[in-house]
Order: sequence, then C-alpha cells, then structure tokens
Amino acid sequence: MSESLVTLALIAVKLGLIFAVILFMAAYLVLAERKILGRMQLRYGPNRTGPFGLMQPLADVIKLLTKEDFVPARADKWLFLLAPGITAVTALLVFAVVPFGPTREIFGQQVPLVVVDLNIGVLYVLGVSSMAVYGVVLGGWASNSKYSLLGGVRGLSQMISYELSLGLSLVPVIMMARSFSLTDIVMAQQNLPFLLLNPVAFGVFFICVLAESNRIPFDLPEAENELVGGFHTEYSGMRFGLFFVGEYINMVVLGSLLTVFFLGGWHGPWLPPLAWFLIKVLAVCAMFIWIRASMPRLRYDQLMNLGWKILLPLSLLNILVTGAVLLGWG
Repeated sequence: MSESLVTLALIAVKLGLIFAVILFMAAYLVLAERKILGRMQLRYGPNRTGPFGLMQPLADVIKLLTKEDFVPARADKWLFLLAPGITAVTALLVFAVVPFGPTREIFGQQVPLVVVDLNIGVLYVLGVSSMAVYGVVLGGWASNSKYSLLGGVRGLSQMISYELSLGLSLVPVIMMARSFSLTDIVMAQQNLPFLLLNPVAFGVFFICVLAESNRIPFDLPEAENELVGGFHTEYSGMRFGLFFVGEYINMVVLGSLLTVFFLGGWHGPWLPPLAWFLIKVLAVCAMFIWIRASMPRLRYDQLMNLGWKILLPLSLLNILVTGAVLLGWG
C-alpha cells in the first residue's frame, strides 16, 4: 500500500511540474515569437511592459481575463464554452508518455523522468493528438457562424489529410527501434539519431507536424483574409486566449515529439540530459517561428495536393524501403 501511495505521489508531482513548466514555456514562446518576428520584419516587438518587455505575457493574461466573455445569442452555449478547453487539455495529455531523461536516483529511489512509460506510447500519442481537432471543429460549429464553421471544417479536413502521413512516417521509426515505447525509441538513438538514419521520415513528420499545429504555411483554419478569424471569430476574453495557449502548448508538445522520435531525445555530450532535451525542443520551436516569418500561406488546393499526392505516397514508399534495408541488414 505504501509503495502504491509513493508511486501516485510521484506521478502527481511529475504532472504538477510538467503543467507549470509547459504553461511557462507557452507564455514566453508567445513573447519570443513576437520579438523574433519583429526583428525579422524590421520592427520592434513588445518592449514596454517590464525590462525588455518580459512582463508582456502577464499583461496579456490580465487583459484577456478582464475582457467581456461574450457568447453569441444563437450559439450552442455548452459546446461553445467547452471547445477552447479541449484544445489545451489534449495537448497537455500527450506529455504523460514523453520521456525527458533517463532514470535518476532521487532521495534513494530510482525515479524515471517520464510520467508513464507505456509500451504502446506511440499509439497513445497518435490517439490523443488527433483529438485536438475537436476543439477547432466544435468551436467553429457551436458559434453558429458561417465563417467559424468554414474554419472548423477546414481544420477537420486538414487533420484527416495529414494525420495519415504523420502516422505512416512513424512506422520506420518503430521498425528501427523495434518498440512502441517512447523511452525505447530514445534509447535506440544512443549512437545515432533517426534524423540521420531516415531523413525522409523526418521531413514528412516535420511537415505534418506543421499542418497539425495549424502553423504557417498551413494555417488555413484561421485564414483571416477570407474567414475574418476562422474558427475562433466569435470568441473573446480568456476563451479566445485558451485557443492560443493550446496552440503554443502544442508547439512545445510537437517539439518534444520531434526530439524523441528523430533528434535523439536527451542524448548529447557534456551537458545534463534534461538540458539537451530542452535545447532540442526550443530549437524546434525556433524553427516553427522562423518558418512563420519566411513563408506565405498555401492555397487550400495546394495544401490538399501536398498531403494526398506527395506526402502519403512518399511515406508509404519510405516504409517499403526501410523494411527492405532492415531485412537486408538482418
């Protein structure tokens, strides 16, 4: 009984630490993106609130909390209120199986730096991450607005198109690691990251991750040129903020998955394992921001052609080639 209580207490502490760190990172990723985009576009980012603008995330939270929480008269009220939370919560749930480092001894007890090391971790990640689109679809449908509905439908069709290629791009990773456990996948990259062993899988996964997170050049569900603001047009106050908190939490989640599947996880010389993990995650997030500053939005037909006519056949071909190579090597 005491051992089970200790295990539950450890899980609770891990969840609390992860929740606090992820929210902190999401808040300051917003600031980092605004500052980096400002420099890339020859303008200043936020620099008035606190030294170097470091208190801007706190000012944004206060502003959103004090705004009127508006619900359209003909909206489906409960679904309208629930949708923003789905986006944020599903992103956080993925971290239950993400390993941040090897097992460490803390207070005389061996503590794995992962909440739960599932032997079907990859399937869990794919299942939970695919639920995030419900927040987008429900937010668009429950608003009772044609613009919001179009944004929600775009988000759904985009998720279906790229979720297939995303899942298939991980099949070679599973084949090389011979396990569905994320910890085993990281351990299989102790000598060489899968980015170098299978760059095609990495490229397909990276593009699909951009599409899954609705980031430029795949932000068609938000396309303000034709949809005003997309699926969140009718939202205000902190519920509007929750959609964007979910987006930036999702950036951290997807950066962590790229690190685990292709960048060797916590492996690296000289620095502590946890430091290497954070450096790699932040590098992926910086790449997301760089792409946003550099690329235009795709047209919808281009987005669908890329998903169905290029990425899907390429990921299937990559599975066959990887299987043949592994079979040939014995």
